[in-house]
Amino acid sequence: MFLRAIGRPLLAKVKQTTGIVGLDVVPNARAVLIDLYSKTLKEIQAVPEDEGYRKAVESFTRHRLNVCKEEEDWEAIEKRLGCGQVEELIEEAQDELTLIGKMIEWDPWGVPDDYECEVIENDAPIPKHVPQHRPGPLPEDFYRTLEGLISESKTKIPAAATSTDPQLKE
Repeated sequence: MFLRAIGRPLLAKVKQTTGIVGLDVVPNARAVLIDLYSKTLKEIQAVPEDEGYRKAVESFTRHRLNVCKEEEDWEAIEKRLGCGQVEELIEEAQDELTLIGKMIEWDPWGVPDDYECEVIENDAPIPKHVPQHRPGPLPEDFYRTLEGLISESKTKIPAAATSTDPQLKE
């Protein structure tokens, strides 16, 4: 029992480098992630329950927290999450905590229902180098077919008639 408690951390594979310039190895990455994910779940409670942002953050944070609690090894965590190295996950979690604070400050869900947005139209010409993403003209056949369909719909077709009715096959 004693050897398991002491030996397991000693037998764990030690990460030498992340291979990413400026991103140092975090020796206790699992503990750091568990702490960050727990803080994230606590902070996100300030966002209204029905907001999509809160639902998304809670969902992926709970999943990542559960994986970190279930796995002891950093390699297993990286493999199960499939979202990069644990050091990258730490940076993402820190960024998410910062974003939660800003979202609470900005309060984007606090727009009143009766709020009307003013639309300002600008008639300035669009520079030639800017694509307008407008579809090209439709072929003439399209307009002929459309005219035919419109004129057919104006003629009276009996309500009981169907395409298998011999009277329509003339």
